[in-house]
Amino acid sequence: MSQNKVSLRSRIFFSMIVLTIFSLLLILFASYLQYNAQSEDYNLRRLIRKETQVRTHLSYLLRRDSAFHSIRDREAYYQQEFASIAAIHKVEFALFDLEGAPLFYSYAETNDEPDNYRLPEQLRKQLFDDPELRLADQNNEERGKFQSSYSALVDDNGLPYVILYFPYFEDISFSTTELNTFLTRVYQISLLMMIITFSFAFLLSGFITQPIETLRATIERTGLLRGNERITLDYASKELDSLANSYNRMLDALEDSAEKLARSEREQAWQEMAKQVAHEIKNPLTPMRLTVQSFQQRFDPSDENSLEKLNDFSTSIIQQIDTMSNVASAFSDFATLPQPKITEEDIAEITRRATEIFDPSCFEINFPDAPVLWPIDRTQWIRVMTNLIQNALQAIPNDREPKIQLSLIPTEDWLEVQIKDNGTGIAEEDIPKVFEPKFTTKTTGMGLGLAIVKNIIDSLNGTIDFRSTPNEGTLFYIQLYKIRPHDT
Repeated sequence: MSQNKVSLRSRIFFSMIVLTIFSLLLILFASYLQYNAQSEDYNLRRLIRKETQVRTHLSYLLRRDSAFHSIRDREAYYQQEFASIAAIHKVEFALFDLEGAPLFYSYAETNDEPDNYRLPEQLRKQLFDDPELRLADQNNEERGKFQSSYSALVDDNGLPYVILYFPYFEDISFSTTELNTFLTRVYQISLLMMIITFSFAFLLSGFITQPIETLRATIERTGLLRGNERITLDYASKELDSLANSYNRMLDALEDSAEKLARSEREQAWQEMAKQVAHEIKNPLTPMRLTVQSFQQRFDPSDENSLEKLNDFSTSIIQQIDTMSNVASAFSDFATLPQPKITEEDIAEITRRATEIFDPSCFEINFPDAPVLWPIDRTQWIRVMTNLIQNALQAIPNDREPKIQLSLIPTEDWLEVQIKDNGTGIAEEDIPKVFEPKFTTKTTGMGLGLAIVKNIIDSLNGTIDFRSTPNEGTLFYIQLYKIRPHDT
């Protein structure tokens, strides 16, 4: 599941990219609306300005001739004057009398079906009802999109005398050119901003998540039995700094708990060991007490066999004392192994000598012919071999001929020693406990032999493990290294 999750750095990176793109699109959209509004405002102001210029010119012409109400009397003359006004101001317009009949068209002949150009009565009514005597309209015709206005011109007495129709085709060339220029610049700036944003987002996401990655890596290395390190974050935010401080406090609590746990485990281990030692020591004490009491009751100095009985008594007491001495020695050896004295020895020869105290017919030895020199502690190695061989012989039932195979496999960097028996094997439920102190399947002994062996192998820079097959036997194999595997 974790492989499908997007990292925080990627989320920050893509969030900044999306935000930048959204901002740029918003700017483009706002700019488009702004330019449309400016274009409409520009054309509206231009319409009013052109219309005002034409109205002023017409009023001047008719006031000069005192012809506000006598245009039809000199229609031919004014047709030329009106056409001159249209040419001077470079606009189109039309004039109607108050009844809606056409007086002048700058874009059509007035005698060409005049009824088609007559102003509707409804429009004239709306015009004269307006306080400003002016109407504006938006038109869409074959000639294109344009605005138009109808306004009544008044004489010096404020009375309307003619209706001016002023069509205005919007000049979009300037706004379109300016908009295209602006959009081109925006595109260029947007591209530059995207490149800068990509780079900045990449660096910023790394800067933001680097303390988090430090936290993650440090927490991942945290363990109960490890040398944990505290977190120190440079330039961390308040939240991350608080998180690091919480981790450091947790680490203090963890180390305190680990120390208490280790102390508790040591105390428990020593208590269990003390119980075991006390038990093993009490075992010979009881027969010793009974032997002494029996000897006291039955001993007669005048008996001719008293010397023999005294010898038997002494022998029994010495055997029990030896048993207690062995228990104490085993406990002492397990508690504090002596420091190994490492020298380069022929490990094959030393292993052969370890078998000499046993029946030689039990062994099948597969060693190289040449000496196998290896850095070991001679005394401890003999102890390891003796313990393993003795355990192997004890695992073989009485009705089976003992057969123990010893093999030695040397390489340049490591050495493997194998001890294989044909015993009953190790029960599956006992496999996890083989190297634990106090564990034994025998009726005698303290169960410290294999635990001591493992401690010795660890001190010799090696490992020990086993494979067991029920009713067929067990193979113990020791691997010794010149360099520890985890050091390479």
